[in-house]
Amino acid sequence: MTTNPRISPAPPRRAGRREWTALCVLMLPLLLVSMDVSVLYFAVPAISADLEPSGTQQLWIFDIYAFVLAGLLMTMGSLGDRIGRRRLLLIGAAAFGAASLVAAYADSAETLIAARAVLGIGGATLMPSTMALTRTMFTDPGQRATAIGIWSGVMTAGVALGSVLSGILVEFFWWGSVFLVNLPAMALLLLLGPVLLPEWKDPRPGRFDLIGVPLSMAAVLPVVYGLKEIPSEGWNVRYVVSLTVGLLFTALFVHRQRTTPSPMISPALFRRPGFTPAVALNLLAAFGMMGSAYFTTQYLQSVLGKSALEAALWGLLPSLLIGVAAPVATALVQRGVNRAYVVAAGFTTAACGYGLLATAGPDSLWLVLAGAGVLAAGIVTVMSQMTDLALGAAPVERAGSASSLLETGQEFGGALGMAALGSIGTAVYHHEIPASAPAPARETLGGALAVAEQLPGATGDALAATARAAFTTGMQGAAVAGAAVLLGAAALAAVTLRGVRARDHEPVPDPAGEGPSAVGGDHTIGRDAAEPARK
Repeated sequence: MTTNPRISPAPPRRAGRREWTALCVLMLPLLLVSMDVSVLYFAVPAISADLEPSGTQQLWIFDIYAFVLAGLLMTMGSLGDRIGRRRLLLIGAAAFGAASLVAAYADSAETLIAARAVLGIGGATLMPSTMALTRTMFTDPGQRATAIGIWSGVMTAGVALGSVLSGILVEFFWWGSVFLVNLPAMALLLLLGPVLLPEWKDPRPGRFDLIGVPLSMAAVLPVVYGLKEIPSEGWNVRYVVSLTVGLLFTALFVHRQRTTPSPMISPALFRRPGFTPAVALNLLAAFGMMGSAYFTTQYLQSVLGKSALEAALWGLLPSLLIGVAAPVATALVQRGVNRAYVVAAGFTTAACGYGLLATAGPDSLWLVLAGAGVLAAGIVTVMSQMTDLALGAAPVERAGSASSLLETGQEFGGALGMAALGSIGTAVYHHEIPASAPAPARETLGGALAVAEQLPGATGDALAATARAAFTTGMQGAAVAGAAVLLGAAALAAVTLRGVRARDHEPVPDPAGEGPSAVGGDHTIGRDAAEPARK
């Protein structure tokens, strides 16, 4: 007897209490990994006093985590698809916890740099694994969108919370406490992960692309490095060369992935409906978010004169809108509103946030906070929808690779936003500062304020006021440029996403007859799992 080969697959099963509990467990490592990007903001002075690092060592203490994280995301996403996402997650959690312990009690700058590098490796395993496991646990489109909205909100909130947490901990404890807070969460993940989280992997992954690993790192790291340094150092020849080298290796990496039989990142992903626009629009959203953060943090501290901790606490206010934006966007899409229009509205909202920043003066605290909040709400709307679209379009066995591409794109977009908008702001600042001002004052606002402190009375006050006004004017110019980019992104979203929708689900085989709700089972899904049975 032969079954009808055109029979429709069974609808996806809705996730239950166990899956939602597992999602809560997954949010722990995600929150900590995102917090570690900013957790040293207020700890650096205490670390400098204790370990006495050189200027170069201090930079590496701060930056090595983000560089290693960005460079290994694609590698770890592909590795998780091959060896199992839960397995990679737990390995990464153990490494992250051990490195946190070493960092907390580091007795030299070299030890702390090495520990931060291992933290970056652990973070690179955790981020794509959490996103990919979210995709595999929630096969119902509505529940998946809600879960991914939570994922996006936690990741964004973690960056904001990291700086505040470091300020509070350093205020009452020693600097190593900013790393020790990682240990309870990682211990809980190692304890509950094997019980609550599923194991998913591609049963036919092919050989691991060993050549692709160094090529991917050589493509990502020089570009991210160059883009991160340009806003503060300018278009130095060294950074231009770094960008050029990175782009050259990017071309070699793409060629490798298109020609090797077992690519790290399958080119077929980009042929899935909606996947390429999702990655590109997510990159533009990161451009808008990090481009604004470059100015608002300096504005609160250097223009308004807030202390570091005060600035961080004020900076939490815009984050309140993040918790509302993603659920509202998800609800609109589920009620039938075309995703293209929701995403276009998110970009337009973010552009309005930049519009508010463009009207701010040197004493506009609430206007700047409102602008940052509106911008963040629009960006999170876009990111939650683009993440859901990309992961819904990708086959389940490629969810790790798809996640790593999204996150690598975010790293590129954020660095590009800081470089492009930071350069515009710096150019305007140079134009506004009188040529007669001392050289350090003509370079940066921080340099101008340092010089002003050394000048007598009214002269120093006048220089400080001029520098603050020049920085604000530069922020206004960058905000206009940022708004233009985001309005262009809104138009791009309306065109490219119209008529595109993620695949609602892919049939999931029942492991041992338990169905996809048995998240504790050790099961896999392959490319051919969706084929209807034939007898």
